[in-house]
Amino acid sequence: MAGKRIPKHKVTIRTLWGIAKSPELQLGSEELHLVVQAQTGKDSLKELTEPERRRVAYVLGQMKESASGKRKRPVGMTGNATDNQRRKIYMLTKELGWDDNPKRLSGFIRRMFKVERVEWLNYEQCSNLIEALKKMIERQEAAGSE
Repeated sequence: MAGKRIPKHKVTIRTLWGIAKSPELQLGSEELHLVVQAQTGKDSLKELTEPERRRVAYVLGQMKESASGKRKRPVGMTGNATDNQRRKIYMLTKELGWDDNPKRLSGFIRRMFKVERVEWLNYEQCSNLIEALKKMIERQEAAGSE
């Protein structure tokens, strides 16, 4: 995890909600659960083990750091574009029915971009992934209407 430390203290469900509701992220219940599912494959925060809670806290911290402007953003990118893109990606995967198996998104990202996680994608890669997911949904809907 490239220089970032996962907190040594116990991470509680309350901690996860605190990070998710922070001014930088402002995640709702559905969005937090999508992040949890993408990272752990579990639907419930109550089912998470301590290492899983720490992993989710790490990812949320990365998202928060990205949103707060501590990382350099591409030219022309303003606000929470990358975090908003991630939210959109999680919503599109749910629409595709991939929310029950987070390995599908990971495999798709690995094939397209040669990285393992959506959090590792840059602004342009997120844009390309969103467009690819939208096209998949369009094809799925077209096939269902025939």
